[in-house]
Amino acid sequence: MTRIKNARRVALLSVSLLSLLTLAACKPGAGNTPDKAADAPVLLSPEDLIKVSSDALGSGPSITGSIEPERRADLRAEVPAVVLTVLKENGDPVRRGDLLVRLDQTSIRDSLNSAQASERAASQAYDQAERQFERMTKLRETGVVSTQQLEDVEIKRNTAQSDREAARARMVTARQQLERTEVRAPFDGIVSDRKVSAGDTTQIGKELLKVIDPSSLRFEGRVSADAIGAVKAGQHVSFRIHGFDQRDFDGQVMRVNPSANATTRQVEVLVSFVNAKDQPDVAGLYAEGRVDTESNAALTLPAASIVREGDSAYAWRVKAGKLQKVKLGLGNRDQRTGNYVVSTGVAEGDSVLRYPASTLKDGQVATMSMPEKPAQVAAGE
Repeated sequence: MTRIKNARRVALLSVSLLSLLTLAACKPGAGNTPDKAADAPVLLSPEDLIKVSSDALGSGPSITGSIEPERRADLRAEVPAVVLTVLKENGDPVRRGDLLVRLDQTSIRDSLNSAQASERAASQAYDQAERQFERMTKLRETGVVSTQQLEDVEIKRNTAQSDREAARARMVTARQQLERTEVRAPFDGIVSDRKVSAGDTTQIGKELLKVIDPSSLRFEGRVSADAIGAVKAGQHVSFRIHGFDQRDFDGQVMRVNPSANATTRQVEVLVSFVNAKDQPDVAGLYAEGRVDTESNAALTLPAASIVREGDSAYAWRVKAGKLQKVKLGLGNRDQRTGNYVVSTGVAEGDSVLRYPASTLKDGQVATMSMPEKPAQVAAGE
């Protein structure tokens, strides 16, 4: 009997507790807490907004190529000799006239000594023939010698003169050959590619090393022949360089090659850097970009400010203190900045959220945070 009474008491307590929970749930505002949190005003700062503005969009053919120095020299051996010393390594800066490679000059110096001896002998023979001609000229005036004898002496004098000039030419050539055993820098720059070491045997035309001027870098690009008709000198070029992918470089078309490559049917276009300080420190890097042959003004928005929902695109506009979800009409993407062209949905000067969140609601109140005022300094401090 006692057990039955206890069971009835437990049942009555359960029914009472359920009734209390039901009443609590039915009280006004009891179940609206999440909605109120979602409808709470959004606090924004000026950094959270972006102004819709009109930008100049460039369009034109793509250009690919590499960054190369305009001033570069492939230093090659001009005499056959053995390499004695290489004084510079890759990356070493050089000044004009600095000695870079020294070749063995033993045999060339012997040739120079022989040419100098021949030149001295030829000069002495010419001086003797000249004095003989002067004597015969005076004797001919007195009638002691005949005209034929005078002409014979004159021929000998002329032959000796020719031999002397030939000997001098051989001496000059030997001296030039001797000077060519010392390879020097043609301009201020950097050694970019060393090809030989001490002990190597060089022949005429063998490459020794390369010197480049890093301050003369330019974009040597190629454009398809189908689009080359729109490319002209002076046009703006926007491009990126491999290894500097986060930076956009500005260039200007210097020259357009008048002939296309016979294999690729592409035309070489030389592009200079607008700002010389933006040049990279490394030559030979791959680069690609676009020649701005046309420029049009259009409204643009960055990709981060655009919300995608299926095939539609939206932006959150802040107007009259409230958030407005507006549908956008998007066009092409600007290859230079990455922004999208906006044809409908917003107007120039509208304020749009820079990085919209997924919890925002259309019509939600938006308030701007006021910057803190600096504390006023007390008088007399």
